[in-house]
Amino acid sequence: MINDFHYLKPASLKEALAMYAQHDDCKVICGGQSLLIVMRQGMLAPEYLLDIKHVKELSYIKFDDKDGLRIGATTTHREIEKSDIIAKKYPVLVAMEQKLASIQTRNWGTIGGNLAHADPAGDPAPVLMALKANIKFGNEKGDNTMPLDEFFVDYFETKMDHGDLVLEVHVPAPEPKFGCAYQKFNLLDSDMGIVAAAAAVTLNADGTCKEARIVLGNAGPTPMRVTKAEDLLKGKKLDDKLFAEAGQIASEEAQPVADIHASEEHRRHVLGVLTKRMLKKAFEQAQKAA
Repeated sequence: MINDFHYLKPASLKEALAMYAQHDDCKVICGGQSLLIVMRQGMLAPEYLLDIKHVKELSYIKFDDKDGLRIGATTTHREIEKSDIIAKKYPVLVAMEQKLASIQTRNWGTIGGNLAHADPAGDPAPVLMALKANIKFGNEKGDNTMPLDEFFVDYFETKMDHGDLVLEVHVPAPEPKFGCAYQKFNLLDSDMGIVAAAAAVTLNADGTCKEARIVLGNAGPTPMRVTKAEDLLKGKKLDDKLFAEAGQIASEEAQPVADIHASEEHRRHVLGVLTKRMLKKAFEQAQKAA
């Protein structure tokens, strides 16, 4: 049962930030796909709910060949999934969104809310980190932008303070010879991943690895970059042996926790397999890319 609360509905971003600053015991709601669940469970009972669903300034998808992709915080998952420009320039984001929960959830849930919730099992964060995304958040005093890699602090905890709202996600323009792939392991197609892995590969003109990024989902308290495995691949001619070695490193570096769905050992094994497969898939995409 959800406790009573005062409902705040700002008409603009400026008004939303002012309202948030005025009320200490206040939570932000937009899609509500995560917040309403924990409120029903009695884990949260805020005095105020700040609804930013209708703040149109935060709902957009923009792309520029030099600047890259900018997605407003209140943009829904379904809008990302159905975007023609994202499908053309960042197909991994569309593929990820197609597996995120149900269509009903994607129709209402937002990218900013997903990232602010900071569930390590969430789908967007590993993919966006592999794509070198930055996140912009701010309050009535000003904005702050940082790599998404640095945004997550712990389970359901970010660098944001009270009064901060997620404003935008920025993804740089894809480099030549670039590929990115993502897969989660789950029992039901629309469930959150028991574990997940995203991999991105950029090749040099001679076919060697210019850069690789490997990000694990639900493998610890935050989405996790495996820099040791990334360093293994850099500057080398990639092959199945190297992908397997990188997968082994990912398996060892991960910090999974056993639960009713899978043991720690099983999670480590699956993370290694997914890392190997996603690296190979990203590599094959990079080979075919212009």
